[in-house]
Amino acid sequence: MPVRALPSAVDDTAPGARAAHEGITRRQSARESAARTYARALPIVPVRARGLTIEGADGRRYLDCLSGAGTLALGHNHPVVLEAIRRVLDSGAPLNALDLATPVKDAFVTELFRTLPPGLAGRARVRFCGPAGGDAVETACELVRAATGRTGLIAFTGATHGRTTGALDASAGAHDVSLARLPYPQDYRCPFGVGGERGADLAARWTESVLDDSGPGAPLPAGMIVEPVQGEGGVIPAPDTWLRRMRQLTADRSVPLIADEIQTGVGWTGAFWAVEHSGVTPDVMVLSKAIGGSLPLAVVVYDEDLDAPEPGAPAGTFRGNQLAMAAGTATLTHVRENHLAERAATLGARMLSQLQGLVAEFPCVGDVRGRGLMIGVEFVDPEGETGRARQVVEAAAPLPAAPELAAAVQRECLRRGLIVGLGGRHAGVVRLLPPLTITDEQAAAVQDRLADAVRAAARCDGRAAAAPFTP
Repeated sequence: MPVRALPSAVDDTAPGARAAHEGITRRQSARESAARTYARALPIVPVRARGLTIEGADGRRYLDCLSGAGTLALGHNHPVVLEAIRRVLDSGAPLNALDLATPVKDAFVTELFRTLPPGLAGRARVRFCGPAGGDAVETACELVRAATGRTGLIAFTGATHGRTTGALDASAGAHDVSLARLPYPQDYRCPFGVGGERGADLAARWTESVLDDSGPGAPLPAGMIVEPVQGEGGVIPAPDTWLRRMRQLTADRSVPLIADEIQTGVGWTGAFWAVEHSGVTPDVMVLSKAIGGSLPLAVVVYDEDLDAPEPGAPAGTFRGNQLAMAAGTATLTHVRENHLAERAATLGARMLSQLQGLVAEFPCVGDVRGRGLMIGVEFVDPEGETGRARQVVEAAAPLPAAPELAAAVQRECLRRGLIVGLGGRHAGVVRLLPPLTITDEQAAAVQDRLADAVRAAARCDGRAAAAPFTP
């Protein structure tokens, strides 16, 4: 892909700013848990932010394509979000109202219902729960178990549904739980080795066979939970035909379908909700991240036929977060009124098409995929075991993942003032998740910096991953 001159990514760093930056990161390393994730890969100290741009304590500026892991649909400190928060603060309204009715909550629910898929909006109920996406998944699982009287769940390989116990059960890597984990279709690493429509059909047939195994000890599950696009799993969009098959299979057997729209919702994929691409109406939607306008908020939206009071069901003290509801209302309204989902579809398709040029240019880039502004670049080892097979077999197996190279690319991006995430089953996928407000010029800068980072990391053959970070 052609490379334009890169805009300046680094400001001159004053000694005092550098010392402040180093002092803060040193104290964090000494006092915080070793379980830090983003801070270990991205050793920056944000002090100011606006839109796509973050400024660090050392004076450097970055283009943020992490977007708070999907919480910042409008980017950092969007004026409509700040104004909504100020109005609540200035009004004297309670900041936490538990599950009591308030004008702020009423406005949020009204706007949320206005955006829902038509098949669900007229029959929807909403349940507020703890503030994280994992809380919403827990609540949804308890909801379908209570409604069906069954306990098991169906989830899919590569899934990420949260960090609470029940959410982890449904995520990839869980063991010894009452859950069936079935193949999630994809082209590049198809579990059946064929990809495309044939691979999606085989995945659907496998699911159907599991649902219809009515032998002893194999009752129908309480529900099926699926991400319309696996984000943390490596930016893998579910094929529309497959998702429609899942809807039909579950509907025919009275198994509630749970759509995990925690990261895909509010326009990221080019539709307000990712299930809209396939025309699927789920029984349950779990929502968090962007719906709080950058503040903690999570809800479960579900068909009224599943509604029942459940004393002691998962709820959460902070389910009445008024600031998050106000910020969320402003975000949902702004995305809807300004057609930002449609904008994400157009710009995302253009970015994806241009970034796919990396596959032809670099043997270490195995695949570029995505939907809307959720984009993933998968890095592979061209010298791996299947490398020779690829040269002689037209439909060879994919090359081995190269997580060290992906980490090197992330590091090279940071040196160039670009913040990206990692994902995928082997952490071999560099993820782009820019806010819906990204401009054409910023999108071009993101593509240029990423391409330049890939070029630098490929020259080093992945050894840059072990190099110390020196802004």
